[in-house]
Amino acid sequence: MPKGQPNKTLRRTQRKEIHRAVSENQERSRRRSDCRSTAPSCGECVLKKIECLGCREGTAREKAQVIWELRHEHKIGLLIEIADIPRSTYYYYSKQFDHPKPDRYAEIKTEIRRIYDESKGRYGYRRITKELKKKFVVNHKTVQKLMRKMGIFCRVRMHKYNSYKGDVGRIAPNLLERDFKADKPNQKWVTDVTEFALFGIKLYLSPIIDLYNGEVISYNLSRHPNLNQVTDMLEKAFSKIPDNTNLILHSDQGWQYQHKHYQKMLKEKGVKQSMSRKGNCLDNACAENFFSLLKTELLYLQEFHSVEHFIEELHEYIEWYNNKRIKLKLNGLSPIDFRQEAA
Repeated sequence: MPKGQPNKTLRRTQRKEIHRAVSENQERSRRRSDCRSTAPSCGECVLKKIECLGCREGTAREKAQVIWELRHEHKIGLLIEIADIPRSTYYYYSKQFDHPKPDRYAEIKTEIRRIYDESKGRYGYRRITKELKKKFVVNHKTVQKLMRKMGIFCRVRMHKYNSYKGDVGRIAPNLLERDFKADKPNQKWVTDVTEFALFGIKLYLSPIIDLYNGEVISYNLSRHPNLNQVTDMLEKAFSKIPDNTNLILHSDQGWQYQHKHYQKMLKEKGVKQSMSRKGNCLDNACAENFFSLLKTELLYLQEFHSVEHFIEELHEYIEWYNNKRIKLKLNGLSPIDFRQEAA
């Protein structure tokens, strides 16, 4: 027999002896336990564990753990020989099994789960890291690794948009020209209308978004995309600002924004009207981006029992979006927190 090679015949004989001993112990346990149903299953588990020791696929740690679990029932030396691992390897791992180290990330994991559940699965590791840094010193790579181990992840965003362009025509110039940065609140607003179809019913959402911090200034949810929806949205928004602020309100070429009453309301308030070019959704990309977020984080993520349930969740989402949902470009603050901090 070559030097260093285990005696396979001997190991096979020893495994048979252990199998026989386990079977005999199992039979005796059955007789003494008043036919309790747990004894056979436990014996089968032991047999499976012993079978695992002889497998080449198992890692040294896995085999050491099996030996550690069987150490009170069989001789450790025999089990080590069957497992074909060095004795020192077993005792190295057995110290870890006897005195397991406390999870150094236990508190962080609890906080990750809280933040993830509070956001209803909408936060990925970057935003969760931002939230964690308010309490802990932690690296984003560590958070990403922990989230993988915990089996939680943010849903991949779906890039969808639905923008109604209206008739061809030049009602107002494109004052925005894709310059989506604003130096102060109420300097540049954008608006658009998107559609939701649930339970055979269509709903239309019309919001106004401030480009300074992405805050939803006002919105209207209606079953019909009519002029009243847009004027109601404007009245709510205009009640929050004084007249003649030189504000720009940008939209696409939807028929609502070409209506004379809409234009009159803007003119009386001293608001400059701006319009995208025909058929170019990128000119109003910030509004489209908000709709994409809304549908990904709400419509595609949750299940709804009725239209009324969806409406309730939509109102709750916009409230959460303005007050709680952090943005990385806002230094990890929510839109309203960012505006208040800058004031």
